Amino acid sequence: MPVDQRDKFALKIEDFRVFSKDEVDSILEKDLQRFVAGVLRYCPDHLNENRLGALVSFAFNVGLGTLQRSTLRQKHNRGDFEGAKQEFLKFTKGGGKVLPGLVKRRNDEIALYFTEAK
Repeated sequence: MPVDQRDKFALKIEDFRVFSKDEVDSILEKDLQRFVAGVLRYCPDHLNENRLGALVSFAFNVGLGTLQRSTLRQKHNRGDFEGAKQEFLKFTKGGGKVLPGLVKRRNDEIALYFTEAK
């Protein structure tokens, strides 16, 4: 919806409610369950706890559709982990510019992906 059309819709009183920490945690937990299920569906092999966590973080940020279509997914599923490492770094731009926060996030996901699970 174009920005100028948003003004045509008045906010309702429930739009101003304050969520409790427990409500926010519950919403986040449901979202994460959906992303865990998606990663398990699209990347079923070669997973350990840390790889799962890294891929869930990635998918939570870029979307499950992007994960599904990604070369990262293909390389992970083939067991090409070094190739997958480089694929994480392809997702560091926003608005056509490399964003330092996304570079940090992708490097953190890579570090987790390559950390041996206990």
